[in-house]
Amino acid sequence: MKITSGRRVAVIAASLALLAAGCSKQSDTSATPAATPASAAPMTSAGMTSADTSGGMTSADTSASSDSMTSSPGSTSSAGPASSQQEVSAGGAGDFKIAFLMPDQASTRYEQHDRPGFEAELKRICPGCTTLYNNANASAATQQQQFNAAISQGATVIVLDPVDSTAAAGLVQTAQSQNVKVIAYDRPVPEAKADYYVSFDNEKIGTLIAQSLVEKLKSGTIPDGGGILEVNGSPTDAAAGLIKKGIHAGLEGSGLTMLAEYDTPEWDPAKAQTWVSGQISRFPDKIVGVVAANDGTGGGAIAAFKAAGVNPVPSITGNDATIAGLQLIISGDQYNTISKPSEIVAAAAADVAYGLAQGTAPQSDTVVFNTPSKLFTPVVITQQNLKAEIIDKKIQTAAELCTADYATACQKLGIS
Repeated sequence: MKITSGRRVAVIAASLALLAAGCSKQSDTSATPAATPASAAPMTSAGMTSADTSGGMTSADTSASSDSMTSSPGSTSSAGPASSQQEVSAGGAGDFKIAFLMPDQASTRYEQHDRPGFEAELKRICPGCTTLYNNANASAATQQQQFNAAISQGATVIVLDPVDSTAAAGLVQTAQSQNVKVIAYDRPVPEAKADYYVSFDNEKIGTLIAQSLVEKLKSGTIPDGGGILEVNGSPTDAAAGLIKKGIHAGLEGSGLTMLAEYDTPEWDPAKAQTWVSGQISRFPDKIVGVVAANDGTGGGAIAAFKAAGVNPVPSITGNDATIAGLQLIISGDQYNTISKPSEIVAAAAADVAYGLAQGTAPQSDTVVFNTPSKLFTPVVITQQNLKAEIIDKKIQTAAELCTADYATACQKLGIS
């Protein structure tokens, strides 16, 4: 899919004003409203019960390589270790090499949104800076190679979205011992103090999607013995742990029964689908909803119900507002997702990275895991506000969402 970075970066410029003031020497920004939290209904005091939890599936080995990706001007890209990269910009006086290391390709956001958003903002504020880009394809070993290679290539700052948040502590310490700054991106590094952390508020994301699902389920009739499943993210991802914590907070006091819970290795939709399929057999006619931590795991859950012939599919949550997730909401197969345009955090990371490279200490709003941080507020998306929050704010276009399979459903929602 072709992504037009300029259109999406313009939407988020005002959200970056605070960071840009401390980190960027330029002032060419445009104003646009920042994301605001969705309202949530108050919870009752009744405790949430849990029939079973599981998370013992072991992770399959992952490949140390990934598909090749094209490079935009002023950046570099490679699927394997960064030592194989060919630099596009040699840099000059006052220009810097900044690494942008993403964790996996299971979620489409990194290639479609985060990378373009980062590269566009860095090019805007520092045309001569070089982006050293890599994606670890869910391999912590590959990410370590890419991280070390970025240092060897002279990166002044490394923006790291870790595959394994615990293992990333060693990477942070290695970089800082060589006077290389590290920005934890999207996923925090709990066991080491990075120089900065920028993300959407992951715990808030979990709370919002859970509360939204509770409101939906309580608006109808829940059969006796009915309950929900919880499909979390990767057990090695600290951000997934924050989302999980938020989900539990959102469900607390709801009175809903937790039938089973699962931590999805590597956020892999196929593993989420396999697990949900087993729960459909285990709890026939009992599952009234699924709290899934992102659109990929939510899509896996939907696929499991469809494969089992369940119609209609129970209410299922998501997160990331991917095109696939938004289309499933339009069709009615998925109940909600979270709008958190990745270009917002990507551009913020670029601003902070450039500031750190110049020796400027970035402003922070809060502290997460002992790290100065900037957290952006997400928005819950359902059929009721998808047009207003996604189409009207130009986060996605009707043409991108309303393909042939979804054209009729789009018309019913007034999306054209």
